[in-house]
Amino acid sequence: MAKKVIKVLKLQIPGGQAVPGQQLGPVLGSAGIPIGEFVKRFNEETKDRKGETVPTVVEIFEDKSYRLTYKTEPASALILKALGKEKGSGTNTTLKVGTLTKTQLKEIAEKKMVDLNANDVEAASKIIAGTARSMGVDVKG
Repeated sequence: MAKKVIKVLKLQIPGGQAVPGQQLGPVLGSAGIPIGEFVKRFNEETKDRKGETVPTVVEIFEDKSYRLTYKTEPASALILKALGKEKGSGTNTTLKVGTLTKTQLKEIAEKKMVDLNANDVEAASKIIAGTARSMGVDVKG
């Protein structure tokens, strides 16, 4: 019989660099997860993703065991990396921070494809283009 999930946590943690500090401690502690064990396991499993923000879904079961699911880096972070920028525009309609080519857009869409609700790369590209526009990034062919 399958274990019953009692709580689901969605966290964004730097890959291979989790620390039992103010961000993780209270969240994991209130869910009954041993923080030291979680940090050790997370860092071991994401050591190859250093420098990335790793969206993590933690499913907590009745017996206080848990399952970790790792997603791909957020689309906004991938867009900023492609542009070499620190952050997007606060006023996306008037201040543009850069331009993304169709090739860059397609590469980002292919990376994110597993986490997006899209049937093909073209649909995924449209989703990524929307994210880029909301950040003040133009998309040019």
